[in-house]
Amino acid sequence: MIRFDQVHKRYANGREALAGVSFTIGDGEMTFLTGHSGAGKSSILKLIALIERPTRGQVFIGSQNTAGIKPRGIPQFRRQLGVVFQDHKLLHDRPISDNVALPLIIAGVPKREIDKRVRAALDQVGLLGKERSRPLELSTGEQQRVGIARAVVGKPRLLIADEPTGNLDPDLALDIMRLFKRFNDVGVTVVIATHDVHLIDQIGARRIVLGDGRLAAPAVVNP
Repeated sequence: MIRFDQVHKRYANGREALAGVSFTIGDGEMTFLTGHSGAGKSSILKLIALIERPTRGQVFIGSQNTAGIKPRGIPQFRRQLGVVFQDHKLLHDRPISDNVALPLIIAGVPKREIDKRVRAALDQVGLLGKERSRPLELSTGEQQRVGIARAVVGKPRLLIADEPTGNLDPDLALDIMRLFKRFNDVGVTVVIATHDVHLIDQIGARRIVLGDGRLAAPAVVNP
């Protein structure tokens, strides 16, 4: 599903975020990217989502080398991908149903289908019945669930998340991780960047450990 082959990433300010990183994540696998702040976790997710491009090396998603995807092809590429952010990135002046529907509206899905899929996504994250609530009327954990519903409403094959539990207390964080695990259990490939090793241990999925832009030793740990 995902393969990094000797990937380097250097930003315009000269910072080398990744240096010769190679790994493979299988189709339907749940994997954690972990390591200290600045280790390169977020850069890997940005390369997967084509928010950034590698300086050197190759990134494959499915059988596709992302180097061959032109800018005009990026929106179509991202339709197979769900992205969850730490800070939710919700539109506070819209009800949560509109927030969740946004990817489908952009994709041109018919309204009747949008309404059906939004309700299904909210049901999956335990928020059915709160469609007309505004984000600021919800708790922090509920807002994160809205972000997850928006990420999965398009039925992606791949779900990525950058520190999705960073602002939550331990119990809420574990609830959110179990929610990701449920999506993985039905075949979605899940990649989560987090520094919370204790939380990873409770979920028990594979991890890829990074340090200073390189794979740490051991590079991959299977609990």
